Amino acid sequence: MGLSDAKSGLDVVVVGGCGHVGLPLGIALSDCGLKVALYDIAVETVNRVNAADLPFDEPGAATVLTKVIKNKALRATTDRNIISDAKNVVVVIGTPIDEHLNPDLNAVSAAIEDIGECLVDGQLLVLRSTVYPGVTAMIERLVERRGLDVDVAFCPERIAEGKAMTELYTLPQIVAARNDRARERAEELFRNLTSEIVNLEPEEAELAKLFTNVWRYIKFATANQLYMIANDFGLDYERIRSALAYEYPRAADLPSAGFAAGPCLFKDTMQLAAFNNNNFHLGQASMMINEGLPLYVVSRLEQNYELSNLSVGILGMSFKAESDDIRSSLSYKLKRILRFKAKRVLTHDPLVTVDDELVSLEEIVNESDLLIIGSPHHEYKNLEISVPVVDLWNLRGNGVKV
Repeated sequence: MGLSDAKSGLDVVVVGGCGHVGLPLGIALSDCGLKVALYDIAVETVNRVNAADLPFDEPGAATVLTKVIKNKALRATTDRNIISDAKNVVVVIGTPIDEHLNPDLNAVSAAIEDIGECLVDGQLLVLRSTVYPGVTAMIERLVERRGLDVDVAFCPERIAEGKAMTELYTLPQIVAARNDRARERAEELFRNLTSEIVNLEPEEAELAKLFTNVWRYIKFATANQLYMIANDFGLDYERIRSALAYEYPRAADLPSAGFAAGPCLFKDTMQLAAFNNNNFHLGQASMMINEGLPLYVVSRLEQNYELSNLSVGILGMSFKAESDDIRSSLSYKLKRILRFKAKRVLTHDPLVTVDDELVSLEEIVNESDLLIIGSPHHEYKNLEISVPVVDLWNLRGNGVKV
């Protein structure tokens, strides 16, 4: 079957399309006038999307989803045969890391193998999520072995979760392909969203995506290390940071302290380490600092409190403020540590909907002897609290030192 035989005339199908990367992209492209389908194996999520019910929090997306579902510009399906009907196939399945912190190099190729029989001549296949360097070339070889005349491009997403419906339109899009035809087709697709295109070779783009997340992770680790140094000497890191950054542009990007987590930063740092034969001391040190911060907090608390006699509450369980996403959240690591140390651990989050152990805000405030801000949701900023609050983020400006 060739692309000319396609029945539905789809412009784009997004594989893995109902998740945090694929759904905002599908919504945005369909809102630009393209006909888009989202292929996903999660039946419940597919049904929610087709009912115009956004399955996770993404500011600005819900209203547009309702619009594009109503005008039939967007639909979700569990039928992978829909892939054959699209001019452009965007795959948002990236390279994960395993329990040994090594990249699973088979994940993307397995996904392409799974949909391989649905690919047809004349399509553009776009890899969108973070991939291990060399994966694009591996997919090119896979397509060639299947005897398909399919162009392959790597066009990484670089949006911050919670800003997708703004940054999809405002950030320049990196486009990488091995030949002019594939590059031009990928550019044409993404010019529906943005006029600024940056061209790279596939291997350069793969590293560019990793470098972006690794750089942020290292910056957060620097802040957290400096926080621990100041804190160990009884000094206020945030007061120092604010003073040195005031009207001093060379220090303006020094972050506040806090849990550095989420589905990308740690994972991509470990991928880059693996790519460089585990010779990435700066990245590995950053991992030890950021992943070690929950244990540092508990260890310091043990010096001032008898935790075994206390009920400890964690305010905020998502991996960052104003998000409902708990993937790789260090608040859960903090919770696991405290369960060994404290008499009781309570947790609350105003946005998270997938954790049955969360308690109400009233309960956690009334029943905790000590509170720790895990994720600095704005709701906690002016909350009336009578017990000590550990506030690494300086959200409240008056947290107790650990």
